[in-house]
Amino acid sequence: MDINIERSWEVLGSEPGPDLILFQTRYDLVRNPRNAKSMKAVILECADWVNIVAITPEKKIVVVRQFRFGVGKRTVEIPAGIMNPGETPEQAAMRELKEETGYTATNWKYLGWVETNPAFLNNLCHQWFALDAVKTSSVELDEGEEISVTELSLEEVQHEIERGRMRNALTLLSLARVFDLRNMKS
Repeated sequence: MDINIERSWEVLGSEPGPDLILFQTRYDLVRNPRNAKSMKAVILECADWVNIVAITPEKKIVVVRQFRFGVGKRTVEIPAGIMNPGETPEQAAMRELKEETGYTATNWKYLGWVETNPAFLNNLCHQWFALDAVKTSSVELDEGEEISVTELSLEEVQHEIERGRMRNALTLLSLARVFDLRNMKS
């Protein structure tokens, strides 16, 4: 079996699709390098995202509970959000942490980036670790946000994961870059 990920799909043409508020749809006509068949690919263009693992001086993790329209219920996640035009990933992480939670930190570590879902999304998720995060202001929520903020111990985060209440893939991946999720040790 030939698995050659270096072969590129030729883009024969492209056309814009509908604007989906958070995403701009694009349709590319592409040619499969394996069999030369053409097909229409759907791409959702989106700004990059940031996820923040924020830990307080008392070693508590800052988490948010919010309603998510896709699953139709409240979720438990780490602070996260979309980068604004012209922002660096670090600036976006600092802004999102402050806006969503009222926490700030002066010690930041970049954990790297991941492709959010390369099957149809073109953006990246930048992951950050904010150490010694402290509550310094009130939250500044967007019109479409309703968020409650809390601090959880490592053990409490592990229980949220085990009970299936913390299940956002990017949250879990960001946490896994800081902690051993099996034992919740840093």
